[in-house]
Amino acid sequence: MYSIFKKEIANYFNAYTGYLAIALFLLITGLLCWIFPDTAILEAGYANMDSFFNLAPYVLLFLIPAICMRSIAGEKADGTYDLLLSRPISISQLVLGKFFGALIILVLAIAPTLVYPISLYFLANPVGNIDTGAIIGSYVGLLFLGIAFIAISIFSSSISKNPIVAFLIAVFACFFFYYAFDAISGFSAFYAFEYGIKQFGIQEHYFNISRGVLTGADLIYFISIAFIFIVFTIGHLNRFFTATRKTMSMYAGAIVLVLVLNQSFITSHLGRIDFTADKRFTLSDTSKELAKSIKKDIQVTIFLDGDLPNGFSRLKNSAVEMLNNLRSYNSGKISFNVINPLEGSEKERSEFSNALIQRGLYPTNLNVKSDGGMSQKAIFPWAIVGDGEQEIAVNLLQTKMGAAPEDVLNNSVQNLEYAFASALKKLNSGETPFIGFTEGHGEPSDLELYDAMQSLMSSGQVGRVNLDSTNYQSLDQLSLMIVAKPQQAFSEAEKYKIDYFVRNGGRIIWAIDPIDASLDHIRQSGSQPLVTRQLNLEDQLFTYGVRINYDLIADLNCGQIPVTIGNISGQPQIELAPWYFFPILVPTSKSSLVKNLDGIRTEFISTLDTVASHGIRKEVILTSSPFSRVVTPPSQIGLQLLDEQPDPNKFKSKPLPVAVMLEGKFPYLYENRPTPEGIAEGKDLTQVSKDAKMFVISDGDWLINQVNQADQSPFPLGWDRYTQQQFANKTLLNNLVDYMLYDESLIALRGREVKLRLLDQAQVKSDKLFWQVINVGVPILLLFLFAGAQQWLRKRKYGKV
Repeated sequence: MYSIFKKEIANYFNAYTGYLAIALFLLITGLLCWIFPDTAILEAGYANMDSFFNLAPYVLLFLIPAICMRSIAGEKADGTYDLLLSRPISISQLVLGKFFGALIILVLAIAPTLVYPISLYFLANPVGNIDTGAIIGSYVGLLFLGIAFIAISIFSSSISKNPIVAFLIAVFACFFFYYAFDAISGFSAFYAFEYGIKQFGIQEHYFNISRGVLTGADLIYFISIAFIFIVFTIGHLNRFFTATRKTMSMYAGAIVLVLVLNQSFITSHLGRIDFTADKRFTLSDTSKELAKSIKKDIQVTIFLDGDLPNGFSRLKNSAVEMLNNLRSYNSGKISFNVINPLEGSEKERSEFSNALIQRGLYPTNLNVKSDGGMSQKAIFPWAIVGDGEQEIAVNLLQTKMGAAPEDVLNNSVQNLEYAFASALKKLNSGETPFIGFTEGHGEPSDLELYDAMQSLMSSGQVGRVNLDSTNYQSLDQLSLMIVAKPQQAFSEAEKYKIDYFVRNGGRIIWAIDPIDASLDHIRQSGSQPLVTRQLNLEDQLFTYGVRINYDLIADLNCGQIPVTIGNISGQPQIELAPWYFFPILVPTSKSSLVKNLDGIRTEFISTLDTVASHGIRKEVILTSSPFSRVVTPPSQIGLQLLDEQPDPNKFKSKPLPVAVMLEGKFPYLYENRPTPEGIAEGKDLTQVSKDAKMFVISDGDWLINQVNQADQSPFPLGWDRYTQQQFANKTLLNNLVDYMLYDESLIALRGREVKLRLLDQAQVKSDKLFWQVINVGVPILLLFLFAGAQQWLRKRKYGKV
């Protein structure tokens, strides 16, 4: 076999045609990866080789059949095949010698492309900021792909006497096994078997390894493909020397063995290797257990496809990779597809876009460079996760004010595991938690809380709770209580029931306005005196460990309101002006609740303080900006502030706490106190003390959605109709509910870090031509230097007389 192995390599490299084929491969990949703008690595802006590993399979579809087309067919055409059979080697040794010879040739053909990662190393910002492990893993995937293509190509060569015919058969066979099964799985008739059909194709398995992850299933698959075609080749060449029945038995045995080895009960125990430096393709234990626990079929639709900027293409690919990871742990219960909502005719695009908007999936407008300059393009960075009965919208894009676009997209990639895991948890939850918004104290109407309630429908059953009439049994069934902007005092009986709820491990979101202030009132009267709102909750919150102060924060980082600045031809001139009492809270806490979150829109928010309370863990979640000041009663605020130039010195302060998370066994407010009037049956809760959670924020307006006055339809929670900007109020609410209702490990997924690896754009711009010449020219130059050295050694060895 070794002699055949050496002969195969020598025959290929003794003629310059072999070098020309490899040079053509290197030229094509160099042009595609470094010159052509649609696929160039330099244009993508990221220090990775995704472009090369995505394009390489299609180039190898032609290179490998060209390498292998003469393996057997060439021997037959030249009349040397019978001579080989006369040698003391078996058919198996002949085929394996040819196989390993072609494999070495392939390795030598790919080796010059190592110039690419070396170039990326120096082009990265900072230098060396590349994921070497991921690149190594992707090369491993390319090697396995080559092994499969070589086995198919050698079999194709064995069934023909003409090398050109063998080349064409091999190209078709490689393309079929690489792409056809993936395409067939997309037919509606095979929808129920989509995952299983894809597993027969090479593309699905190569995609897994090319991103830097090697699983036992993918390893066995590629070995199986190579094994089965080598067996077919040996059987075909042995057909004149072996009984047909024996050959058929060998074929059947090989097929059965391959099918058994590729069963999930075997491959699932083989583990996986994540080559990436930050292990970004390794799911947390929480996600793994969640994926394994899924019993019903889940369908995910991603609306992010088409001609996308590079950053959004990365986001889409990362979402697909995340779903592939989740699917690998539940035997295909999760299926997904990616669609472009903006394809088709203008009418179809408009109808599809309107349908998505009506479901709360709002588009993002991008500025895209075109030949005519800059143009705007709307995309929908959303996914819908459903089980046939319930659907959950997943926002793939986590915006953040002031962050660079690259950081925003990287934050979005980091958030994908949590986003999908949260949706799957809600669909897979066996119990339906009850979420109650309190009423009876002047709380906002259902219309004002519409989007807050709707967004929580996927987490459980949402409704109102009247503490005056509710009983203990109802409180025991309640999972989460939300006290949203009450304006009237709570009775002692209602506080007693809240205390009962807390002592039994209840979860509460307190959204309290301690100051009575209204922009509508200020508009009508020009100004408003600050009046405290007496809610009779001070002692209860103080006992729990927090005090909401009677003041207002004026913050230079704030929202805007429309004001009339003049009148022209009877038409009022309206402009937007900053209103310091509508602070935009930009999260700076390291808490997973607000990590990478955009600003939170608030109105007339106050400060709060934490106070000593034994056994209670306290964490400040939100603060004002460092450019804020406090206004206290009985001061007046009015629209005249809009005309004043703010004095920066008056707004300099340390960030002021406005929201805090409290956890632990809370003190008993009514310990050693008589049962309040209105409680028919008192409960001795002295010995009852379960772990509870509270989120306290000194503003109730952050939960209220604005209302379209024209048709009384609600705007999305966090949407500012004046500035046409979406803030992260709804995301914060959903994060809080996930944290309170589910295992803390779920929200901890938001703490995942994925390192951003970018190219040094300044260096790319100044030295672009240099790096293009290096990466297109140097691999070819190395090849011909090797060719010259090989030919010189050959002449020196065989040219002596």
